[in-house]
Amino acid sequence: MPRDVTKGDLPALILAVLAESACHGYGIARRIEQQSAQTLQMKEGSLYPALRILEQDGLIAGEWEVQPSGPARKVYRITADGLVQLKEKQAEWEQYARTMSALLGRKTNAQPA
Repeated sequence: MPRDVTKGDLPALILAVLAESACHGYGIARRIEQQSAQTLQMKEGSLYPALRILEQDGLIAGEWEVQPSGPARKVYRITADGLVQLKEKQAEWEQYARTMSALLGRKTNAQPA
């Protein structure tokens, strides 16, 4: 059941990808799709604004790299502040997932209408 990545979850996903290794925007989008087994679908129209905001906030740093063939591309790396933010987002997500699991996992005696 493919889903578009929501705007609120996108920064945490970007930080998670960049915590593994530096990457350019297109590569970040493809990694999110690959690592989610194509369940999460990335739209570049929301990715690049999120990258700009993360860079402005000092959570990632971008550097232009010249390619042997083709145009230069901007490669992003997570910063120390970005790693701190990622840890916070991971803790928030784990709490959210536990709460949802507890609520959705409840058995009910309610009868269908």
